[in-house]
Amino acid sequence: MSKTTHLDALHEAVSRLDAVWADAGHASDLSRAGLVAANDALGVLHRLVDALETEVAAGIARESRVELGAGSLAKEQGFRNAAQFVATVTGRSTGEASRLVAIGEATAPRSDLLGGRLPAKYPAVRKALGAGRIGAPAAGLIVTLLDRVGVKIGTDRIFEAEALLAEKAAGLSLNEVRTLVTRAEAFLDPDGVAPREEALRAQNSLVMFERDGRLHIDGDVDVATGAPIKAALEGYVTAVFAARKNTLDPNGPDADRRTVAQIQADGLRDICAHVRGCDDSTPALAGATVIVRVALDDLSDGTGYGSIDGIDQRVGIGTVRRMAASGGVIPCVLGEDSEILDWGREKRFFTRAQRLALAERDGGCAMCTLPPSMTRAHHIDWWERDHGRTDLDRGVLLCENCHHRIHDNGWDIRIDGTGVTARVWFIPPPHVDPNRTPRLGGTARYNLAA
Repeated sequence: MSKTTHLDALHEAVSRLDAVWADAGHASDLSRAGLVAANDALGVLHRLVDALETEVAAGIARESRVELGAGSLAKEQGFRNAAQFVATVTGRSTGEASRLVAIGEATAPRSDLLGGRLPAKYPAVRKALGAGRIGAPAAGLIVTLLDRVGVKIGTDRIFEAEALLAEKAAGLSLNEVRTLVTRAEAFLDPDGVAPREEALRAQNSLVMFERDGRLHIDGDVDVATGAPIKAALEGYVTAVFAARKNTLDPNGPDADRRTVAQIQADGLRDICAHVRGCDDSTPALAGATVIVRVALDDLSDGTGYGSIDGIDQRVGIGTVRRMAASGGVIPCVLGEDSEILDWGREKRFFTRAQRLALAERDGGCAMCTLPPSMTRAHHIDWWERDHGRTDLDRGVLLCENCHHRIHDNGWDIRIDGTGVTARVWFIPPPHVDPNRTPRLGGTARYNLAA
């Protein structure tokens, strides 16, 4: 990525933005198509500026290294170090500036002891940055992961993983890249899942204190501890929203207008009150089952890792076994013991076995990644209009919002393959993408093995 090429890409992105804004004095003057085009151009421009910032930050760090003493560039400019220099000039925090330096150093060409040029430590991330496909925050997440697992998995696998991560991160939001990286770490370093878990479990805390007439509850727990809490509160919220649908007058004076945060607070109160007054050790909550998925061979051999529905972080086999010992774990064994996964036109609604299989394939809402507990199984081909079949490969898990978004705005869904290893593709309507380029959905978008 030469400087000239990078600046050429920047100029092109600015030209695109200028063309969109040619006849508009303000964003409010833009048409819908203009807003989409401006947003696209700004996204590319932002990522390209990110890439250039990392290069410049790395250059400043190189010229501000400790061994230069008083000749350090940062000190000449009146700053303690490179991070403070970059942070002050760009208006970023010192932590953000330090991350820019680290990304720049990991993606910039290097020199050997004799001054010869060496390729970048992570050339695929460098290329994706320079092309404007990913921004600095996404690059930072990938670089941090690769640095962490590099010693364990070796050079060849690092290069392969880097290329896959850089490719898959393009087009994802930063939250989705975090999910990608979290799942990738378990795949790349399965033996490290259990030690990381132990370290995270040691940090568990729940602090309560009163202030200004309110009780503050501050909790921070590992995912295995938090999974039942999350499932119970999500089940409570789902039940409240289901009750709202049956309200005769949803806009009446007595209508439930609580936010999700308020409902969860009330749910915690009600669940605790139930436990205090109930002979049973656990309250019965519809839809609050914790589902843990693990390969049978891994469970038998005590190796590998498992996953919890609705949670990105993977858990070790020891944790899976402990959760299984406490009961309530549903094994992911589908299609056997006379469980029929295809019903054709005999049944309109998907069975529990089918929904479990769809959750294994889609991981939750196949479009926006909400957890399985907040989704429903929908026919890809409409039941009435298209005479859709209630078959596993003609169903998809969607949250309510994405379901309406697809049906109301002309999106299509395509399934490639069969069973839980199939891939779900969302095809945008022409007004969103004239080429109608399919977008990968479900868990496959985060799966390096795929």
